[in-house]
Amino acid sequence: MSLSSAGWRCVDVLWAFLALCFLLAFCAHKISLYLPRKYEKCGLYVLFQDLIRYGKTKQSLKRDDWLRVFDVPKRWFWHFYAISVGWNGLLLTLYLNFTFQHQSFSSWLTGILDFLTGVPTTKNQAPQLSTLLVQLLFCIHSLRRLMECLFVSVFSDGKIHLVQYVFGLGYYLILGLTVLCSDRLGKGTGPLLSQLDWFHVAGIALFLGASLMQHQSMVLLARLRTGKSGAVETLAHRVPNGGWFELVSCPHYFAELLIYISLSLVLGGQSLTWWLVVLYVFFNQALAAQLCHDLYTSKYESYPRHRKAFIPFVL
Repeated sequence: MSLSSAGWRCVDVLWAFLALCFLLAFCAHKISLYLPRKYEKCGLYVLFQDLIRYGKTKQSLKRDDWLRVFDVPKRWFWHFYAISVGWNGLLLTLYLNFTFQHQSFSSWLTGILDFLTGVPTTKNQAPQLSTLLVQLLFCIHSLRRLMECLFVSVFSDGKIHLVQYVFGLGYYLILGLTVLCSDRLGKGTGPLLSQLDWFHVAGIALFLGASLMQHQSMVLLARLRTGKSGAVETLAHRVPNGGWFELVSCPHYFAELLIYISLSLVLGGQSLTWWLVVLYVFFNQALAAQLCHDLYTSKYESYPRHRKAFIPFVL
């Protein structure tokens, strides 16, 4: 859906709803910091914290045994990216066939896209360079994150909630479909190369810069637990330093936001649907960053006070 068109589609409502949920969760967390300590034993409070926290931010949470039944290892994060590589690789292959072999999408896929967008499939729909680039970049992003989870990151025995795990799996499925939903309202016509514009170059440049920033941050985090030989020496949590960590507690989350903004630029900056995705990512990553920042500032007295949680000099 473009910014100039009227009316919202199912896919827009979905991303707006998710963004609103995480905005409310972020606000609720900030408010909970000022509640009397007696509320920390309230069942609703504990359940809320259990659903928004994961990894190191969950370890200090006092939970009943029945809540721990729903814990799964945080190291299962790689499942998200494996699903993303497979699913979005499939969608990319289908779009390449549509673009160069003029093969129509399968009926099951067109049915889903028709429902999500409210725009029926047309035979004269032109392939969009923006869509193809976003699919390709997102597959590259997912593959890089998968490799980092498997070969760079050093996971402790941290946990994530089963609800978070299932949500993460579904997230990457719907995200790939969202890219194709944006394609339904694309304006590009003619050969792919003739559609090339300045915003494609700007978006790709930002994507590459943000990806490098995120990778460097993941390497610095991994080095907190490894020696010079690369062997794991500890699973303890330490204060990260160097790179963008000098400005924010979670530069890898900030980089994630920049990556999604870069994909919006590749789409020409005119897709309301994708800006809603960016809004969701903003609130989601802001909440995760704030939880980490609160942990650092409360656990380490010497933690640099000038560091922000998420966005340098801002948040």
